[in-house]
Amino acid sequence: MFSRIIRNDIFKSKAITVTTMVFVAASAMLVSLAAILVVNLSGALDTLMTQAKTPHFMQMHSGEIDTARLTAFAEQNSSVDEFQVAEFLNIDGAEIILGDNSLANSVQDNGLSVQSGKFDYLLDLDGNVINVSDGEIYVPVSYLKDNTAKISDKAVISGKEFTVKGFLRDSTMNSSLSASKRFLVSSNDYAEIKSLGNIEYLIEFRLKDMSALGAFETAYASAGLEMNGPTVTYSLFKMMNAISDGMMIGVILLVSLLVVVVAFMCIRFTLLAKIEDDYREIGVMKAIGLRVSDIKKIYLAKYMAIAAAGSILGFVLSFVFKGMLLENIRLYMGESKNSSFAVVLGIIGILLVFLAIMAYVNGVLKRFRKISAAEAIRFGTSQDKNRGAKRFTLSGSRLFNTTNIFLGIKDVLSRKRLYATMLAVLVISAFIMIVPQNLYNTISSKSFISYMGIGNYDLRIQTNNIDNISGKVTEIVETMKSDQAISKVGVLTTKTFKAKTENGSEENIKIELGDHSIFPIVYSKGKAPAANDEIAFSTIYADEMNKKIGDVITLVIEGLEKDLTVSGIYSDITNGGKTAKAVFADNSAGIMWSIVSAELSDKSLVDVKVAEYADKFDFAKTSDIDEFVTQTLGSTISSVEMASYAAVAVALVITVLVTLLFMKMLVAKDRYSIAVLKAFGFTNSDIKAQYVSRTVFVLIVGIVLGTLLANTLGEMLAGLIISSLGASTFNFAVNPLSAYLFSPLMMICAVLIATMIGTSGAGQIKISENIKE
Repeated sequence: MFSRIIRNDIFKSKAITVTTMVFVAASAMLVSLAAILVVNLSGALDTLMTQAKTPHFMQMHSGEIDTARLTAFAEQNSSVDEFQVAEFLNIDGAEIILGDNSLANSVQDNGLSVQSGKFDYLLDLDGNVINVSDGEIYVPVSYLKDNTAKISDKAVISGKEFTVKGFLRDSTMNSSLSASKRFLVSSNDYAEIKSLGNIEYLIEFRLKDMSALGAFETAYASAGLEMNGPTVTYSLFKMMNAISDGMMIGVILLVSLLVVVVAFMCIRFTLLAKIEDDYREIGVMKAIGLRVSDIKKIYLAKYMAIAAAGSILGFVLSFVFKGMLLENIRLYMGESKNSSFAVVLGIIGILLVFLAIMAYVNGVLKRFRKISAAEAIRFGTSQDKNRGAKRFTLSGSRLFNTTNIFLGIKDVLSRKRLYATMLAVLVISAFIMIVPQNLYNTISSKSFISYMGIGNYDLRIQTNNIDNISGKVTEIVETMKSDQAISKVGVLTTKTFKAKTENGSEENIKIELGDHSIFPIVYSKGKAPAANDEIAFSTIYADEMNKKIGDVITLVIEGLEKDLTVSGIYSDITNGGKTAKAVFADNSAGIMWSIVSAELSDKSLVDVKVAEYADKFDFAKTSDIDEFVTQTLGSTISSVEMASYAAVAVALVITVLVTLLFMKMLVAKDRYSIAVLKAFGFTNSDIKAQYVSRTVFVLIVGIVLGTLLANTLGEMLAGLIISSLGASTFNFAVNPLSAYLFSPLMMICAVLIATMIGTSGAGQIKISENIKE
């Protein structure tokens, strides 16, 4: 009997059934996708780093190197399992041509390497350790992603020709956040071209126990070994590889949770609408003696069938879309060994959604106990008491002089609890639409450089590992100061100093020296260092060293100990997020690199000046700061952009379906009121106008609240995602046209279309059938 009743009911209300199933499917799909993506990202990353045998500790070093001393240190340290020194031959980007494309404008440090002997292997796209022959070259996978190169292209490196044999995955330098990219050539070709570039050494260690990494770092620093370059550890390699897709997954997780909440609300809509449709029948069933539990079984069985079908459909859809979302993960990291576990976790997520829906439906159906059989049979609909709008009268309203608009808004104010659910859904829809857009606009905007520890300037010239670096920097500065197109010039020089830790040992820290007031950055706490005894730390460095504003740190400067007070803490995602800033003068420590930054009077001259200075100072890397940000965060920006477009589509679908369901519920609930209005002479168009005014009024309130939430709670949630990059403070860079014009307009159009469709049944309500004693 139940199956026949359920089948007939589904066929009778096909639109509501399909709509409910779509919401369940969307919730199940997003939850399943999030689970599948998280497991695949984690598994693919682990597989890549296991196959490549990623170093646990890497010290990049420019300059002279004492390999014998390093080998002795590795042999004497009981934590070390394997040790090697690899060479990275830094080649100027202008000397690298791949097919028809030059890397002259690349902000990356591009260079050649040979295959590692013990670990830190470079892998092909099948995950195998590459064996390269003479005349062949393997190109970083990022240049496949941006279509810079393809297999069989001719590559010219410093005049020597190679054939692009394939593309490589590099577990240490895959990410766009990594400042360097390795090309793989044979030992013979490397030896032939070695004199044409600058050698940088990769001093690498794998430890017997990863838990000893902190102690090993301290031991390495205390031994006074080579440290003229960035220091990177296993956890940082992992974070940099995961961050781009991780941010996209974070957005999908947020949207999926909100869509599940919306699905519950929509199920409540459909249930209430169905109960209103069946109100008299429910009264009859109660009158003839059917128990509430028996009546509930009919509805539970129906929603169990809908939820099951929706969950299965959602699971199937997650497989349709997962290929597209996993494309970037597969390209950069390969297949995950946990893919079967990902499917299992996806199924578990869908089961949880199904069980939560059934529990929620059961809770909503408890209202059957409150239905009076006599009242249901007599009126055929629930009798709500209108409250809350007694002072809102047509005669006293100057703002709304149209009767239909007045009656629509009065109804909303009279039945606030009824409209609260629709309002909540519209708020969530606005939130889903705006937050990912704001996150994308923020990380793609120029202002985001303030979270990279970089000031707001136009031109950047960086000098690394060159002879007479001080003299050449002075030459660049003097040339810039005499250039009338340049309005402001700043110089920051990075050096390594020893710092005393709390346990008495010494640790090497990299400090950027210079005038930090010329191109200031945003400080999350405190201020920039202004006196010689002040220092500022990046968030990650401050946390690692357990330092806060006002704390003192002891540095060894020119052989003497000097106490510096922490004046500020700032966000930074460069150099692994481990940087410091100070203004004291120093002539003892060797320069690691210098950055000359400039602001142009006319921003349109940026491209011209980049080309001019790149040609004039070919020993340095010259870049437009916008291009620097784009290339550094390009993959991350692309992932978040994809997620933001998907979020807009999801929000609009939610808005249309929810409005449609709500209007159908209202029309079913208001049959008596509509009949009375018709009896008083209101036309079908008048009644539609009243319903449109209701939804538009609720929508406007929803958009306002959703926008406020997006810029407060949304900003906080986005900040949690950004903080994984090393940015401790975070403010949205909002595109007003997108957030405050186009998004609301799209929602308004969606609501108006859904309202017109949803209220089409109001014209078919007959006075004689709905006004009865």
